[in-house]
Amino acid sequence: MRQTEFNRRQMMALMGAGAAASAMGTRATAMEALKLWAPGIAKVGGSDWTAMETQSGVSIANIAKSARADEAIQKMVVGDGNALYDAMTDNGGGMEDALASQGAIVELDPSRIPNWSNMLATYQEGGDNADTIRHDGKVVAVPYISNADSLAFNHGVIGEELTSWEALFDSQFRGRAAMQNDYGPTLTNTAIYLKQSGKGSIDNPSDMSEDEVRQVAEFLIDLKKKGHFRTFWDGVQNGSDLLSSEEVLVSSCWEVIQIFAARKNGDDIRYGSMKEGHQSWNNVVMLTKGGQERGMEDAFYKLANLYLDPWFGSRTLAGLGFTPQMNGVGEYIEANPGDFDDDTKSVLAERLMRKEERLANPGNAWQNVFPTNIRAYQDWWARVQAA
Repeated sequence: MRQTEFNRRQMMALMGAGAAASAMGTRATAMEALKLWAPGIAKVGGSDWTAMETQSGVSIANIAKSARADEAIQKMVVGDGNALYDAMTDNGGGMEDALASQGAIVELDPSRIPNWSNMLATYQEGGDNADTIRHDGKVVAVPYISNADSLAFNHGVIGEELTSWEALFDSQFRGRAAMQNDYGPTLTNTAIYLKQSGKGSIDNPSDMSEDEVRQVAEFLIDLKKKGHFRTFWDGVQNGSDLLSSEEVLVSSCWEVIQIFAARKNGDDIRYGSMKEGHQSWNNVVMLTKGGQERGMEDAFYKLANLYLDPWFGSRTLAGLGFTPQMNGVGEYIEANPGDFDDDTKSVLAERLMRKEERLANPGNAWQNVFPTNIRAYQDWWARVQAA
């Protein structure tokens, strides 16, 4: 966890008071298919998991996972998650600490992942993001995607490049602006803007004090009461539809939403690089305690190895716009012209360049699903929603 150490108070705040010890099921026999609790963004190569199975050599039984960290923690720590899932992905920064501290996931052996040395240097021991896949110095996760979330905007209508979060809150877009219906990224990106613009007294946008959360929430409440936001979007489909229909002209969102919106009707909908900074994040895959007990380690390591293969990295970049987590993607694309035509290669090169630019911004704040004052986040977010 990058910004704050996970503790019991945060766990209780996230899950609600009175959490009891988990009632684990009996030890299961090893199943042929790896039961993977993960969202659709964890796969590439087609509408189902066939290509992923072929490339990894593993049969995969995917169980769709929601985007809520609190639901995932409850399921794994006090629910039946370990009886149901062999492997799982997270919902953002800090879940690896929460799950490892409660014994829901297990330590990994990097020597069983041939592509481990191919992983980006930022995750290797001593790297800037090394702690996002470790707990107490032990490797407990493998990264498969990352990004720095930014602002999508309809360049065809607006007619200019947007490079500041100021545009999202500018009155010229009143009624045609949107943000995510999630306190984590929405409060964080707003805090980055308020801090860097000098309009708020914010120390660390990733882990705000109660007063800092109040400042950010009151800023959003004031705008909402003025009718500034068309809506707060939920999910990729909702977010991309708002942009592609021109109902919304500016929206804080994931890059995949911008990509899908632009593809839908060919509009010039772009993903900017904000001068103030962005919320940066990664998603990881983990081996559950139940998966280890059921003898699914070999299958897990094969899948983890695929997540660090340029085959996966190039396709998640092309299809969903996520940052590859391994070296050699450019070389792989050049070596496989049958998979990537010249136009696609040009798009991917520009996309990578913009990612590097965004990820290098000193104003970036790392995603933190367990801020120290999580109750304040939850309480003030409820006020934003009710305004």
